[in-house]
Amino acid sequence: MSGLFQASEDEIRSGYTMDVYFERTHRILDAAGLADVPVKAEFTCSSLPNGWKWGVFCGLQEVLNLMEGSGVSMSSIPEGTLFRPRDGRSVRVPLMNLEGPYSGFGEMETAILGMICQPSGIATASARTKMAARWKTVLAFGNRRMHPAISGVIDRSAFIGGCDGVSSRMGGDITGTEPVGTVPHALMIMMGSNDAAFRKFDEVIEPEVSRIMLIDTYSDERAAALEACESIPSLKGIRLDTPGSRRGNFKDLVNEIRWELDINGHQDVGIIVSGGLDEKSVGDLADTCITGFGVGTSISNAPTFDLSMDIIEKQGRPVSKRGKFSGRKYPHRCPHCFSMGVSLSPDEEVRCSCGSVMEMLEKPVLKDGVKVQKDRTPVEIRESVISQLKQISEIESRS
Repeated sequence: MSGLFQASEDEIRSGYTMDVYFERTHRILDAAGLADVPVKAEFTCSSLPNGWKWGVFCGLQEVLNLMEGSGVSMSSIPEGTLFRPRDGRSVRVPLMNLEGPYSGFGEMETAILGMICQPSGIATASARTKMAARWKTVLAFGNRRMHPAISGVIDRSAFIGGCDGVSSRMGGDITGTEPVGTVPHALMIMMGSNDAAFRKFDEVIEPEVSRIMLIDTYSDERAAALEACESIPSLKGIRLDTPGSRRGNFKDLVNEIRWELDINGHQDVGIIVSGGLDEKSVGDLADTCITGFGVGTSISNAPTFDLSMDIIEKQGRPVSKRGKFSGRKYPHRCPHCFSMGVSLSPDEEVRCSCGSVMEMLEKPVLKDGVKVQKDRTPVEIRESVISQLKQISEIESRS
């Protein structure tokens, strides 16, 4: 094949990207007259990667866009919900439920899973990093480590999970935010010096773009920070992308730079750090004078969630493969400790071990292929995630 190795929207919708056995299954069922047998299927997660105890559900909006017009009905926990994969009886908590003829969604299983497995992993890594940063600014800088065809998915997922800004124009358009970024080391190399690059940036780039300068291409960081302040009077911040071989005691370096900025009258100039950061290293630096963090690969290449779709009812009768719990189920969550519960009826009261009545999380989102709710914006979803993160942070601090 020539050209770029990426699928178009039409190719995804037509099933060109699906696992081939789904197409073969459809042909067999069609020949047997069973393709339109009504079934119910649920999407669950057996466990989370890295020993994580909770995840952020992400990707629902794209699934709805895909399935709109399909004729199937669908219910789901809201996008951005913090969930635990199992209840106290080890029953897998359903995140989404599909209902309709198998022919209405069976061939889309590959696409649907891909639209929630990877985004949920990215959103969760973003959320954990935001918490580790103690609510300081976290910027998503990870697109360069992943295929460009999914830059919008990465940025949207990272933003929903808690990142305060994204770096690509596509991500900015999808999230409804202005993309953020400083400059690459290449600018200083091409311009010949920090000062020349800083001044030209200030001359050429629109004034509404924050003046945050990358200072460690050539110079000692302390001297370069002061140089940036002299080059750009409206400087908002400096960014350190110092390689690991030069960092030494990075906390001491950052504190030294902060001291020199302050005693020279630049108390309003912030310090952004980037380069190989992850949840742990961000947490180690969160109690310093650092203003914010640029985090890339650890978020964009977050572990993918191992979600699965399983038929749990056929022609109104409970059924499932071995290892799965049959029958239609409804997800609940305790509002106080975030424990999960599962019921067989949406009206059934489910009590947490802490004594609280759990809240039923599921909402209808598609009825016979028609959306039944207004689309939520990424900003609205992110606000919900941040609120839940602060609650789970308090819960974890008490345990």
